[in-house]
Amino acid sequence: MKAIVINKQDQSLSYTDVANPVLKAGEVIIETYAAALNRADLLQREGNYPPPAGCPEWPGLEVAGIIKEVAKDVTKWKVGDKVCALLGGGGYAEYVAVPADMVMPIPKGLSYVEAAAIPEVYMTAYLNLFYVGQAKAGETLLMNAGASGLASAVIPMAKAFGLRVITTVLGEEKVKEVAYLNADRVVDTTKEDIAQVLREEEQNGTPVNLAIDCLAGEKLGECLKYVARGCRWIQIASLAGDISPVDFRNIFVKNIRIIGSTLRSKTPEEKGQLLSELVEKTWCKFESGEVKVKIYKTFPIQQADDAQQVLYRGENVGKVVLIVKE
Repeated sequence: MKAIVINKQDQSLSYTDVANPVLKAGEVIIETYAAALNRADLLQREGNYPPPAGCPEWPGLEVAGIIKEVAKDVTKWKVGDKVCALLGGGGYAEYVAVPADMVMPIPKGLSYVEAAAIPEVYMTAYLNLFYVGQAKAGETLLMNAGASGLASAVIPMAKAFGLRVITTVLGEEKVKEVAYLNADRVVDTTKEDIAQVLREEEQNGTPVNLAIDCLAGEKLGECLKYVARGCRWIQIASLAGDISPVDFRNIFVKNIRIIGSTLRSKTPEEKGQLLSELVEKTWCKFESGEVKVKIYKTFPIQQADDAQQVLYRGENVGKVVLIVKE
């Protein structure tokens, strides 16, 4: 089969022949129709996010397609099922071997492209909103980086479950581009100071109860001064910088919890349980249209570099997806 391989010498990408996946106990093999991109793919390309042991070296965390083989001990799935799946790696390929517990049915009415954009990003959304964040209807959520692929999942899911949402973007164009998400407040941080916005929210009686933050940076410590008592501040990355001054007296007085969270660090058993809950509790939201998958752009898999450059430049509002098979 063919897959997108990272050339370690210069970090370039090549669509080349690799060995077919070998079916193991507890697995299925999926013929890939679409594979979605994630920022973790860029980190892997740069040598900073190696795949877990036993996973292919080529990138890709989420795919959609048709099951072609099923291990004898797997009873949940059959050949021909249309599915999407969460992977440890290896999604930029014509075929993938996946533990059966990492596979989900495609929600009714969704295409392969839309379904490929669900597993990693919506499971990350579900993980941080409900499993880690314990979100409740009526609470206020701060979702930084509103134009990101993750925000395109987190914000609709939070709204569908009754949360009030504040998000941040850079520039007037991004404000317009994220309007479809229906966040309650969109903060253009080229014009507004997010810490002062949070101060205003606190004064108005709507302080942030939960934050999902991929930015961090120096501003983080100042923002923490104005969140609600008992706020859960979930840090999933630090794109704006790793260091911030923090007033720890404020942390313990307000009982604030700062929580580091990554999906990749979860055990297979935890991931399987999360995926089961994701299907049980949110598939109805996809099928009813309450949660819509936002696709920014698609590329043939042969143009994987062009697709990744969209993420490097930060152009996308929603998900970028590779078409592997028409």
